[in-house]
Amino acid sequence: MDVVIIGAGTAGLAAYRAAKAVTPSVLLIEGGNHGTTCARVGCMPSKLLIAAAEAAHDASTAEPFGVHATVRVDGRAVLDRVRRERDRFVGFVVDGVEQIPASDKITGWARFTAPGRLSVNDEVLLPRAVVVATGSSPFVPPVLADVKDRIVINDDVFAWEDLPDSVAVFGAGVIGLELGQALHRLGVRVRVFGKGGRLGILTDPVVRAAALRTLASEIPIDLDASVRSVRTEGERVVVEWQDSDGQSRVESFAYALAATGRRPNVRGLELEKAGLALDERGLADVDRSTLQAGTSNVFFAGDINPEVPLLHEAADEGRIAGDNAARYPAVKHGARRSLLAIAFTDPQLAVAGETFAGVQKHAPDAAIGEVSFENQGRSRVMLKNRGALRVYADLATGRFWGAEMAGPRAENIAHLLAWAHQQGLTIDQMLAMPFYHPVIEEGLRTALRDAVGARKAARK
Repeated sequence: MDVVIIGAGTAGLAAYRAAKAVTPSVLLIEGGNHGTTCARVGCMPSKLLIAAAEAAHDASTAEPFGVHATVRVDGRAVLDRVRRERDRFVGFVVDGVEQIPASDKITGWARFTAPGRLSVNDEVLLPRAVVVATGSSPFVPPVLADVKDRIVINDDVFAWEDLPDSVAVFGAGVIGLELGQALHRLGVRVRVFGKGGRLGILTDPVVRAAALRTLASEIPIDLDASVRSVRTEGERVVVEWQDSDGQSRVESFAYALAATGRRPNVRGLELEKAGLALDERGLADVDRSTLQAGTSNVFFAGDINPEVPLLHEAADEGRIAGDNAARYPAVKHGARRSLLAIAFTDPQLAVAGETFAGVQKHAPDAAIGEVSFENQGRSRVMLKNRGALRVYADLATGRFWGAEMAGPRAENIAHLLAWAHQQGLTIDQMLAMPFYHPVIEEGLRTALRDAVGARKAARK
């Protein structure tokens, strides 16, 4: 057998297709449910919930336009649509898996028993190369250990029959912010407890501050909460914490939502028997451009690599890993795309190219351009005039390095910026592109012009 792929999620399926294009001898192993994290419990059901929340919010906040509406949220109907549409998306993936020849797939849990040797359902496999694409699972921190019966993760939210009256959200990353704001807009009382000052995907302090002002004006958010205890009283979760003013606070909720990140699924794989050098987390050091662990015949793709846990990155990694596994030992470097990450909050958050933190490491004197959306024309017309955008460029050449944004239509603008970054454009070349009027992209033009000015000022 040439290639064994462990995991049939986004990365595993991409690896299977890539490997099959090179060799017919490929086996796909899956022990859990088919359907991918994105379709079943991630991207798609969360966006369905957010879409319902946006509809409710837009209607209930239309008065400044002179439009008056009464909004009633039917929680059961909301969640019924989420599940129906979610199941539809999952069905597409399952249909694809079912079309894979039976000889190419096994249901079971694989583990390494020695370098180059696997066991699944008591059967021994000796593949020439292995792709590990087992994904990740939600992490529940020790602070929630005493409320096990009232903890939910994002997977559980989409299984609710009705909306609860209140939820304490632990984690101010993308999942916590998206679900927290959506639940709030659907009438659920929400409070977000963060840690370490993190806010979604943002590292730029100016953009982060602009995003926090808007988000915190809608729902209570503490980005570095000093939580003293989380306990249950009957069927309620009681959280005791110290606020930023040093005051002790106590509040009761129906559930605690653990949105505190995800951890790679390595348990049960027995990677230590695969002959790989592992770190303290039990993970191998993987080359980002080949997905190979050292010089071994083992490749890792998807969320098991926690660097960029995004669907399009998982698909790219699966393609590269599957191709290299099929060609092993003739491994080659695969092309990776520019970073593109988006959070579907309101305002939306986005990062394209390099992050502010990444730029600061190698070029602390980078040219930075900025725009606030508070007075940006089209944003103000739509009453979406909140947030900020900052772009970063090489001081000497003007090459565009990256951007961070919190604002309207960030999902669209971020694509333009990621494309510009991947093409290696300069900010002058970006400014030579057409800009219509009146559009939100004119805000991007303002930021680019500001970066040009920063370059000129620094070079005088």
